[in-house]
Amino acid sequence: MGCLGKSVAEGRGFSDPFCVGTGPSAWEPPLYPYLIGGVFKIFGTYSYASAWALLSVNSLFSALTCIPIYLIARRTLGEIEARWSTWAWALFPYVWYWSIHWVWDTTISPFLLALIFLIAVQLEDGEGAGAWVWFGALWGVVALTNPSTISFLPVSGFWAWYRRHKAGRKSAAGVAMASLLFCAIVGPWLVRNHTVFGKWVFIRNDFGQQFALGNGEAARGYSMVYQQPNLNGRELERFKQLGELAYATARQDEAVEFIRANPARWVILTFEKFFYYWGGIPKAADNLAVTILKMSLFLASSLLAWWGAIRAVRQRRPGGWLYLLLLLVYPAIYYIVYPHARYRHPIEPEIMILVVFMLSEFRRRRSGEAAEERTPA
Repeated sequence: MGCLGKSVAEGRGFSDPFCVGTGPSAWEPPLYPYLIGGVFKIFGTYSYASAWALLSVNSLFSALTCIPIYLIARRTLGEIEARWSTWAWALFPYVWYWSIHWVWDTTISPFLLALIFLIAVQLEDGEGAGAWVWFGALWGVVALTNPSTISFLPVSGFWAWYRRHKAGRKSAAGVAMASLLFCAIVGPWLVRNHTVFGKWVFIRNDFGQQFALGNGEAARGYSMVYQQPNLNGRELERFKQLGELAYATARQDEAVEFIRANPARWVILTFEKFFYYWGGIPKAADNLAVTILKMSLFLASSLLAWWGAIRAVRQRRPGGWLYLLLLLVYPAIYYIVYPHARYRHPIEPEIMILVVFMLSEFRRRRSGEAAEERTPA
């Protein structure tokens, strides 16, 4: 991200993702690197002032996420859950961590995805095409920020259409407008990619690299980060010699070859990735007790979120199925490549709401049991 931003700030365009002269790039989606480039241009490349500016932007988006969290929870689960979910997001140190640790889209993506979730549940009974316009526009922005979220696009759109269809509301014009607006926002970047690469590239082209980082002889269910070109001189030389597209293709071929030769091992790896996505990844720097504590808390929040989504469906809560579909669909790509705690953060607002919902359910149940005990026979 920083190297692409540096290239933009220096007037070389969207290029050189590893800070060496490798030419035009689509290694990352464009919006956040262009933000970095603008900040570098104003405050200096890799300066302390730029770091403060970018981390302040991250913190601002993290704080703004309180708004859609409150509105989503109030509409789908109730006022109490809305208030506690908002306070939990505002005061939880884990949320602060991502705001000040990663110069990435890590806090912008949850904000945008939460807005889309909110619009989807509002579309159920909304009138006119205004909400559909916002739906299409936000999905266009999200696609250019974090394409991994796009798996939720057809699911959320179909859910909104189906709920409106059941209520006898028309959606054809709105769906068409949303689709056209999405294409209008994403289209110029696709044209740019075709122009510089001579072939169609959908937003970013590093899937082969990500696929190989999670699937190989030394894979253990999480990223073999030491194979990245920015951390591995041999891989950087391959990147420079082959070029960006050919390098990604070569890495993908390596991963496919490994899977074909080791199908049973790949199945086990996939289950390991599934567990690490929802249970957290152990860090070599932590001792065993700290590792167990961190992973237990991470896993507990995941289990509560799944339980909450299922309970919301069973109670026929508004948006219950949308919560469950988000948990089912969004993480699927990470079971194929590799998990990271950062990759759960885009759906952390919804997870937070569901965790608070389940804790509220436990409290209500205990209060009911206590009341029954106090009631004379």
